[in-house]
Amino acid sequence: MGLSNKRPRTLNYWVNKKWPKSWNKVQKAIDHFLTLKKREEIEWTTKWISKAYEFVNVKLKKYWINTNKI
Repeated sequence: MGLSNKRPRTLNYWVNKKWPKSWNKVQKAIDHFLTLKKREEIEWTTKWISKAYEFVNVKLKKYWINTNKI
């Protein structure tokens, strides 16, 4: 068991930064979700894809994007 007072290094930290210079973050998150959908149809559900879905869902939740409407 590691120390609990250290920051977690596996989380997406720059998800909440939506500056004017990076307007394409929202579109890139949507594109990432769509490519994972296509890849899941080809390869079925793998452990890698399920982990990648967790990251994408964090991004989409942060940007208030519903996955059912994509």
